[in-house]
Amino acid sequence: MIFISAKMDLDSARRSIAAQQKIVDDFTEKYGADYTSKVVATPGYSKHHTGLALDLYLIVDGKEVIENEDLVTYPKIWDKILPRLAENGFILRYLQGKEHITGYAYESWHIRYIDDVEVARKIMDRGITLEAYLNKVNETDVDIDYASSDIYTNEQLDDAFIKVKCKFATISNCELHSLRYAGDDCNTKENLDWLNTLVDDGSYVKIIEVLPDFNTLDDGFSTLEPNKEYKDYQWWLAYKEDGSLDIASFGY
Repeated sequence: MIFISAKMDLDSARRSIAAQQKIVDDFTEKYGADYTSKVVATPGYSKHHTGLALDLYLIVDGKEVIENEDLVTYPKIWDKILPRLAENGFILRYLQGKEHITGYAYESWHIRYIDDVEVARKIMDRGITLEAYLNKVNETDVDIDYASSDIYTNEQLDDAFIKVKCKFATISNCELHSLRYAGDDCNTKENLDWLNTLVDDGSYVKIIEVLPDFNTLDDGFSTLEPNKEYKDYQWWLAYKEDGSLDIASFGY
């Protein structure tokens, strides 16, 4: 049996807009704009500006674990930390599978102060987002269909699904229900050439077609009817030569 010594500490609390911009710049240089958009808020819109959001980090066997890609490799440690958050009035802010509501990918290290232990317990015990607790959204789960692919792994498709879900979080009065990979047949030269006409540098090398099912609510949108179910609504994502993934086209 291997014993691990682990501690938790505070990495980041309140940030100025300038500090947030530096993080955006550093992440963009290190990971690319695609990854940065999913995990780092636009300066001026970060919850860290309020002083209520905290980022944690781990010290495992005496070694500091700070980078996001390293923090996610310790799920068993987080499983022991997260259930204790509510005892001190904190909640996990960005839940796994709820990207279409929060607008951000899952972050086990990003917590939010609530100032009410009982409210924090209700949120954490129910496993819901802050948005759902405040009745700002009708929180729905999103069914995922990976279909079958000889081109992409499920992890790569997850990147595409999360990107679409984060985008849906910015669309008001819309409930996302499912996402389906359209299959390898969509990855044709004709479709690739078409999507490359939409960018100046023509740098797309591979494409993914994602088909969401969703419904609009009362207000609807300028191009969508209110109170209507939409099935297999086409979204196109494309990999660039540098490995980044863009939403290249969608039907709104």
